[in-house]
Amino acid sequence: MAPIPHGRSVLAIAVAALTFVAFLPALSASFLNWDDNVNFLDNPAYRGLGPAQVHWALTSTLFGHYIPLTRLSWGLNYVLGGMNPFGYHLVNVLLHAANAVLFYVVARRILAAAAGDGSQDGREHWPVCLSAAVAALVFGLHPLRAEPVAWITGRADLLCGTFALGAAWAYLASVEAGPARRTLILGAAASLVAAILSKGVALPLPAALLLLDVYPLRRLSRLGWRVILREKVPLFLVSIAGAVVVVLAVRRGAVFNRADEFGPIARLVVVGYSFCVYLVRFVWPTSLSPLYEMPSRISLLEPRFGLAVVATLVVSVLLVAMRRRWPGGLAAWMYSALMLAPTSMALRLGADLAPDRYSYLSGLGFATLAGGAVLLVVQRAARTGGRMLGVGAGVLIVMALVALASLTWAQVGIWHDDERLWRHALRLDPASPSATSNLGSALRAEGRLDEAVALSSRALLLKPDFPEPHVNLGFIGLQRGNALEAEGHFRRAIELKPRSVPARTGLASALEQQGRYDEAVEQLRQALRFDPHSAGAHNQLGVMLARRGRVDEAMVEFAEAVRADAGSAEAQNNLGLALAQSGKVREAAEHFRAALGADPANQEARRNLEHALHLLGEAGAR
Repeated sequence: MAPIPHGRSVLAIAVAALTFVAFLPALSASFLNWDDNVNFLDNPAYRGLGPAQVHWALTSTLFGHYIPLTRLSWGLNYVLGGMNPFGYHLVNVLLHAANAVLFYVVARRILAAAAGDGSQDGREHWPVCLSAAVAALVFGLHPLRAEPVAWITGRADLLCGTFALGAAWAYLASVEAGPARRTLILGAAASLVAAILSKGVALPLPAALLLLDVYPLRRLSRLGWRVILREKVPLFLVSIAGAVVVVLAVRRGAVFNRADEFGPIARLVVVGYSFCVYLVRFVWPTSLSPLYEMPSRISLLEPRFGLAVVATLVVSVLLVAMRRRWPGGLAAWMYSALMLAPTSMALRLGADLAPDRYSYLSGLGFATLAGGAVLLVVQRAARTGGRMLGVGAGVLIVMALVALASLTWAQVGIWHDDERLWRHALRLDPASPSATSNLGSALRAEGRLDEAVALSSRALLLKPDFPEPHVNLGFIGLQRGNALEAEGHFRRAIELKPRSVPARTGLASALEQQGRYDEAVEQLRQALRFDPHSAGAHNQLGVMLARRGRVDEAMVEFAEAVRADAGSAEAQNNLGLALAQSGKVREAAEHFRAALGADPANQEARRNLEHALHLLGEAGAR
């Protein structure tokens, strides 16, 4: 079969373009109250690429993730476009389109090896290229990709995928590289480092490459275990070091369910459930949700868990029995299990039960199987001259890809804004306390307080020990002027989650409204013990101190708020007022200017600047 000189590039461009188009609705989406608020809206630490921001990216273990490269990419987004969500979404979509092309390149090598008894020489031939393009489109257009692409926080999976695919390509190229083999292995190791620093889900990749050696490369039978293990020493060393870093980050920043809540049997059940459910979603990608609520109890007696575990065992046994006739099926299944195992066994408090984003790398094997099926059909049609077979298969493939793209377009639209996201989640699971609470929070932000109260109260009925609805009801109480009711909700939230900074700052506001200033100040100081870099808490404490005439102390707090978030117009304006009261009018004017730079519509800062310039004998605000 002759190679195609320009077809590879045409197919790569088509894969990138079609993938990009399928995710266009993501470009108009907003930040969401699903970790985006913590990572971006309430987090000035990432905003920029200065020494402070780089230090934060290199040291933060927020949510138990050590993802410095991902956080640096967010900082670059801020430098280029500030807080406009369009730029963040654009980078996500571009990364995913690039990953689809990278997978096309990798799939060509894998499919060629599967068809060529381990040799990758056939990767230039048009049946392999076409089949690899279909595999890449199945991956790129699949609705399971909607979560990591349309959700800005999902960037970690995308960037990790970029470097993981780069490592896979370098390794596959090293197998037939001759003198450049060592260099390519080291390149694969370097790419693996970057993948792990983007997100730790790439840790099992060296074992996945070992699986490729067994099938389709068939190197194990030719070279033996010692050779193929020895050549991967740099990759395994990277993975071991990465595992240590990931474990330390998880212990420092994540909260796990207690062992008495989810014991080892429950964890194994979740592993078996995950292996099965991702295959089901790959084959039948409907009713996908942003949140699959972690149940309070996991038991084999519950049908969804028991049936999934049985199905996992049955599929495993069948694929092992068919390993000689269909080795690709077993290899894809083992690859999926291998890449899912670390995330499936970690039951973090309040975490999703098998979220869609975990399939980003683990689903590559199933997409490769789809490409392999196309290759078999194309080869058979070429051997038998079955024109009708080729045409019929082509029509079915196009219809399947169009169906995937249509489902993805609709699924991406669900991630447009908070209300649309959580109403969809509640349609799929009306008993989800997290989705109910998040929708209540979204409606409160829109000023729809009665609906927000109803939803937050329902969330507490569904899960009485849930702190977030109490925080939401507390802020609604403040908005309605009912400080005593708000105090009760904030105190209950603190009982359930003592380190909750929003609950502490909310309680401080409720206490201040009741004239209990000393108690309010103490709550803010407690909040700052848990989060010393909370610009909001520093600013709120400064306001309280200033109202009591303690201007010098207030000035210190305002300065800390500005240091934590130089883009806070409120903190800049308040620091300017404190400086002006202390007679430092010229310094005050600079902070009023900074407030206007952060918020040009801030009329209070504009009036303060004009007054300061008048006192300085200068005319007009600049």
